[in-house]
Amino acid sequence: MATPESSKPRPPRYELLTLGDELLLGLTANGHLTWIGAQLGRRGVLLQRNVTITDEADAIAEQFRESWAKSDVVITTGGLGPTCDDRTRDVLATALGQKLILDPAIEQTIADRFAKLNRKMTPNNLKQAYRFERGEVLPNANGTAPGLWVEQDGKILIMLPGPPNELQPMFTEQVLPRLARLGLVSEGEAYVQIRSAGVGESMLETKFQPIFDRHPGLGVAFCAHQGQVDCRVSSPDGRYARTALQAIAQECAVLLGDDFMCFGHDSLAKVVADQLRESGRTLAVAESCTGGLLANNFTDICGASKFFQGGIVSYSNDSKMLLLDCPECLLSQHGAVSAECAVAMATGVAEQLGADFGVAITGFAGPTGGCGENPVGTIYLGLHAPGGDWSRKLTYPGPRGTVKQRSVTAAIDWLRRELIRESRKASVQLAN
Repeated sequence: MATPESSKPRPPRYELLTLGDELLLGLTANGHLTWIGAQLGRRGVLLQRNVTITDEADAIAEQFRESWAKSDVVITTGGLGPTCDDRTRDVLATALGQKLILDPAIEQTIADRFAKLNRKMTPNNLKQAYRFERGEVLPNANGTAPGLWVEQDGKILIMLPGPPNELQPMFTEQVLPRLARLGLVSEGEAYVQIRSAGVGESMLETKFQPIFDRHPGLGVAFCAHQGQVDCRVSSPDGRYARTALQAIAQECAVLLGDDFMCFGHDSLAKVVADQLRESGRTLAVAESCTGGLLANNFTDICGASKFFQGGIVSYSNDSKMLLLDCPECLLSQHGAVSAECAVAMATGVAEQLGADFGVAITGFAGPTGGCGENPVGTIYLGLHAPGGDWSRKLTYPGPRGTVKQRSVTAAIDWLRRELIRESRKASVQLAN
């Protein structure tokens, strides 16, 4: 018998309060919203609201009282440091009617950290050593301000420091496991994610719809990124086990063919990195208009030295000739933004750095430049591979940053597809 809607337990309500004048002034991006929202979403929780608040005590108190009245879990970020504008701890203690007590263990941890860094600990740092009298401490391995955990009135308050390098490991290693033990988030991921590249959001839904139509009650959500689209399949009412969701996702992946990137959350560069490591091949990149962005995508990956030989940013014609051995006559005849130059750059960087694959990007990222058949937004990609050398011409409208990012995404995806082709070819040769 189906469970009546009225008798189903209400999912816990989560709110996120991000504190700091620097957020409202636009001096710092509110990355906590996207990161914490994504982490909770993976565990089956929809963050109901995010409010960004000034550092003023009255504003903090007013918003906290409202969120505390409505929510089961309130998460705060920022305002736990040693300076005069770090007021979150004191304001929320007053709002909850709790005293703050000096914790000698926290004080010693802060002192030890300063000693390790060979820095003098100023008296205002003791402000960070106070905790709620009826609360717990979340140790901070990367900073001096510990997090705080308070359970009161059948609700939970989680207070985290602002710096992402402190907050993120605390959240994944301490906060999520605690919430899972309390049944407030799922133990593992609540959905299976299919990542695709080179196919639009509407086309992806059209492709998948016949599969979804055979599974009533399936939860489906799409999210478009630069050059890729994610599709998440879940079971909101619990009728499909995770193995069933994985089977549905696998059917979708087969339908996509080479447009299928991966399951889960790996980046396009990580997918390519895994392909290169598996095949024992190496990569080098040459860039002009993207200024090192392509190389950065690969060096962000731990262990990149196993497959990434290096990158060369050759912005001027002279640097292309000097560093990549591009012929002067080629540049004079065809120009730096051309198919011929892109291929020469890809071949040159592979030869100079001793790599199996070379990828190059050259173009007019804008807002100025461009001419005739190569207007602003024109990008040429070059690919050197064991099986040959090729170029591609792309045109991307939009601001400079967008053109650069889309160019990098397209270059990495082209390499991904070439690696698939090479692997498929090797498998056929092996079979014969």
